[in-house]
Amino acid sequence: MDTLNLEIITPNGLIFDGQVISVTLPGEEGEFGVLPRHATLATLLTAGVIDIEKEDKSIESIVVNWGLVQVDETKTVVLVDGAVAIHGGTENEIAQSLEEAKTLINGISDSNVAIAAVSARIESAAQRLL
Repeated sequence: MDTLNLEIITPNGLIFDGQVISVTLPGEEGEFGVLPRHATLATLLTAGVIDIEKEDKSIESIVVNWGLVQVDETKTVVLVDGAVAIHGGTENEIAQSLEEAKTLINGISDSNVAIAAVSARIESAAQRLL
């Protein structure tokens, strides 16, 4: 199975580094997917949810406020200003992750529509974990 290396980096350091099947990113022009051997590109990211399909077919979601991405055929590097992973665990851990993600997104003053759309995606990601 083809994979690509994905790195997600915040000002506080690396928060994801691994081989993935695919990644969906919130691009400035809309969501887009990256698969192994994707054409090279660099673009801005807006507030949204990064969905990562891991080698075991599980999906991990990370909420980001803004950043940029550099894609080539074997590696994707995402640099973001802020990020919160929506991960499994106890209901309290999931609730805490959701609250942190909403706080991150509400800190953006760009658009109420964007905040509403990301909030809906956050809730959807949380439902997959329950």
